[in-house]
Amino acid sequence: MKIENGSKLIFIGDSITDYERARPCGEGLFGGIGKSYVGLVDALLKTTYPESRIRVINMGTSGDTTRELKARWQTDVLDLKPDWLGILIGVNDVWRQFDTPLLTEIQVGLEEYEQNLTELIEKTLPSLKGLILMTPYFMEPNLNDPMRMRMDEYGAVVKKLAKKYGAVLVDLQSAFDRYFQYYHSASVNWDRIHPDIVGHMLIAREILKQLDYQW
Repeated sequence: MKIENGSKLIFIGDSITDYERARPCGEGLFGGIGKSYVGLVDALLKTTYPESRIRVINMGTSGDTTRELKARWQTDVLDLKPDWLGILIGVNDVWRQFDTPLLTEIQVGLEEYEQNLTELIEKTLPSLKGLILMTPYFMEPNLNDPMRMRMDEYGAVVKKLAKKYGAVLVDLQSAFDRYFQYYHSASVNWDRIHPDIVGHMLIAREILKQLDYQW
């Protein structure tokens, strides 16, 4: 597996990552890691590779765009000194353009999105052993849906940056698209964004697959 024994692995993002994690850090007893894919990754690593002693921390915050991520980057990433970092961000950067179309001041356009991510990556990469970049997704199989089309543009930015900086790429949109060949999107979410336990397992499995995890 790509992650070294004894590593600290932090996942950061929005509500898809958050899912009721503890504050200030999402780890510890009584469900501190939350109910998202982060907890599933942690459980699978602990049960399959107990000797690895990989410490997994959830630093997701509901509602975040890349702007909010920038504002808390020092305390929630740099100060915690991760060995590996997983970033899943972009859903709200896109969503605000559709659910609050008149509030242009809170919307993050494609160019700013790329600039924000680039800044965060370049600020952090020198101190990391590994970086995981996950594409934002929209659980809509209709490729002509306006929000799906926009989300694909943001996903393309993540793919470009993963290639540029040598990060591990986790293409979540493609993973959901494969799943929806067999099940309707309504079976794993209520708003085409927030997954149920099946959706979170899909995300966790896709992450671990790209890390050469052996089931």
